Amino acid sequence: EGPLRTVVGANAHHSFHRAAWLLGLPAPVVVPTPHGTLDPEALDAALATTPGPLLVAATAGTTDEGLIDPLPEIADVCAAHDADLHADAAYGGPLLFSRTHRRLLDGLDRARTVTVDLHKLGWQPAAAGLLAVRDTTDLAALAHTADYLNADDDTDAGLPDLLGRSPRTTRRPDVLKAAVTLRALGRTGLGALVDTCMDLAQDLADRVEKHPGLDLHARPTLTTVLFRPHDTDDTTVAAIRRSLLTGGRAVLGRARANGRLWLKATLLNPHATPGDLDQLITLVEGSTHR
Repeated sequence: EGPLRTVVGANAHHSFHRAAWLLGLPAPVVVPTPHGTLDPEALDAALATTPGPLLVAATAGTTDEGLIDPLPEIADVCAAHDADLHADAAYGGPLLFSRTHRRLLDGLDRARTVTVDLHKLGWQPAAAGLLAVRDTTDLAALAHTADYLNADDDTDAGLPDLLGRSPRTTRRPDVLKAAVTLRALGRTGLGALVDTCMDLAQDLADRVEKHPGLDLHARPTLTTVLFRPHDTDDTTVAAIRRSLLTGGRAVLGRARANGRLWLKATLLNPHATPGDLDQLITLVEGSTHR
């Protein structure tokens, strides 16, 4: 049996490649994602020609477009090839708080491991990454005994054993801020904030669609809206973004989709107003030289 092979979509976060390198694993097998999400049929073909053991990484909230891979179908393909499934839900994971939108994550429960980063739709200062496992025995590799930290008799006497809770020993209490937020707002409160940001993204998309000088890439799945001025080239789009950023007027990302460069607005502030959205559109329009 050879080394673990990771299989990711071209839409996957760049950190998978860095993680494979850090762990001494072969470079990930990359499945093309021309439509922005991992296609189950393309994944099936890739797994059929890749020797195991296999770990597939699906994405619930892509960095560029905020898309969600078809998790149930991907889970079926993984099961057929005896491949483990990891779900990168760093961006989209907090949709679980929302009664309205959690259905978008159907199939997430079939992943062996899931990562969530609460510095996005959890409104936490970094670092706020979480790892969830379906079977807690997967964390057994973290279990070690060091007499000065977690001697058996101390543990038996009731002292907490924290050594197996993280790959790091000395660390900041990052989980405290997430725990305080959950205690203060609860799932319902966080879900309401998620819903508000999702609605804001739809609102911005509506405004872009109605504006004769702007093009909308697609209706948003999460809170990411890709748009660009009509009849402009990629060089102009990039210049508009840099001008707004360096001038301190607006922070927009950039993303390439369908062979074109787009301005990327990621709506993460539940206190944003319709007026803020109008101002953003005005700023982009005012930066376009015709």
